[in-house]
Amino acid sequence: MENGSPKHGKLWLWFDERIGLEDIEKLAKKKEVPVHHHTIWYYFGGMTLFLFMIQVTTGILLLLYYRPSSGEAYESVQFLMTEVQFGWLVRSIHAWSANVMIFAMFIHLFSTLLERAYRAPRELTWVSGGILMALTLAFGFTGYLLPWNELAFFATRVGTEIPGVIPLIGPFVRRLLRGGDDVTGATLTRFYGIHVAVVPAIVTMVLGLHLFLVQKHGMSSPPGEEASGKPKRTMPFFPNFFLRDLVGWLCALGVLAALAAYYPAELGKKADPFQPAPIGIKPEWYFMAMFQTLKVLPSHILGIEGELLGVLGFGIIGLILVGLPFLDREGVIGKSSSRLAAAFGVLLIVYSVILTYLGYTMSPTK
Repeated sequence: MENGSPKHGKLWLWFDERIGLEDIEKLAKKKEVPVHHHTIWYYFGGMTLFLFMIQVTTGILLLLYYRPSSGEAYESVQFLMTEVQFGWLVRSIHAWSANVMIFAMFIHLFSTLLERAYRAPRELTWVSGGILMALTLAFGFTGYLLPWNELAFFATRVGTEIPGVIPLIGPFVRRLLRGGDDVTGATLTRFYGIHVAVVPAIVTMVLGLHLFLVQKHGMSSPPGEEASGKPKRTMPFFPNFFLRDLVGWLCALGVLAALAAYYPAELGKKADPFQPAPIGIKPEWYFMAMFQTLKVLPSHILGIEGELLGVLGFGIIGLILVGLPFLDREGVIGKSSSRLAAAFGVLLIVYSVILTYLGYTMSPTK
């Protein structure tokens, strides 16, 4: 207001003096987003963040009624869904937003992979995104058990058995996850702590780093666009791109509302550790490819336990994904290494889709 013509109100000026709103405004206006045929894929990163915020909001509301013990967890969720006004809707939105968030995250991951957005100087942006993917899957795995229903109980028992095949550290990791030798109330309490405290704390730090790096380096253009020689087209992040991002958020919210209203989350039967596992126990869709792979592997391959080879194989795939910026040493414009990265991404997508489809269509057997 030095020139005597106030640009903002007194409240804005009050906050500007204390936290520097004008600097933030300049930064937002300075940032630009590339415009090309693949710009649509940029919106899935913001959509994943929006769905994560919905997860946090609905999760806090659920915590007001949830009791993390084997004797009260199921009943507290049942009370929430039947007695609390709109409690069923909050839980349904929380459950569906978890699935939609992971779906949007996978689209964001593979679109950035196929566009080779991990190229210098964005290596750490890619690595932090890979860590966020692992943490998001940890959210899904730990949250699945919390209602303490039959399907979640036995699926968690199967899921926590998988790391147990790893030599030396496997039994320790399995016991660490379960809080004992089997899935019990101690497992529920442990998963609750991991789900609402440990993973969110790590996600907050890694997400902050990821957003900072995206802000610092901006959004990359595909190698083909950079090599075309055409003049680069851009749009301001604020308000142009932000408003388009907001439309995507509203679309995601509409999809969530429709799914929650027409296909509300079911609670099922309360878990009974003394009952046999129901036929056809399956994990959530985002773990189905791994589950099916371990299911169809022979018991032994070349004298090595098949399940161990499967676990190690998925571990290697994860390391390759996270380490792509350092493995693709020819990550410069015009190099043929882009075909290798694209082939790896497409192969992984096709494999996961086929295994997930077979997992849901194959008849359950004992």
